[in-house]
Amino acid sequence: METDRTTDPREARLRERLEAIRVRSEKSTSWRTSTRYLSRLVNRNGFVPIRTRLSREDLSFLAGARDEVIAFAELGARLLDLHRPQEAGGITSDPDSPIRRCRACMWRWPCPTFRAIDDATHR
Repeated sequence: METDRTTDPREARLRERLEAIRVRSEKSTSWRTSTRYLSRLVNRNGFVPIRTRLSREDLSFLAGARDEVIAFAELGARLLDLHRPQEAGGITSDPDSPIRRCRACMWRWPCPTFRAIDDATHR
């Protein structure tokens, strides 16, 4: 990945980390269809006694998935704390629906950051 001189090195590291997580996630096998079947096999102790074949990519993904999901959930919550609506003030033709802007970036509400989080969590 090439970076120009105006790019913050912290941004470049973060982008590389996010890309590594995305690549590792894409290489692993989705468990979505398996969980439908496996959920019916939960025993009295609350476990599913299974045997399965996992690839190296699956193991790599599963090893860090919990911590990465927690980190992304915390990131999303922190971004939502920053990007919240506020009344923009000024004159409006509809006093019942005042113009609102984002507290952090001052874009008209909903701001692009809020929309990106909303889109990513509603797939």
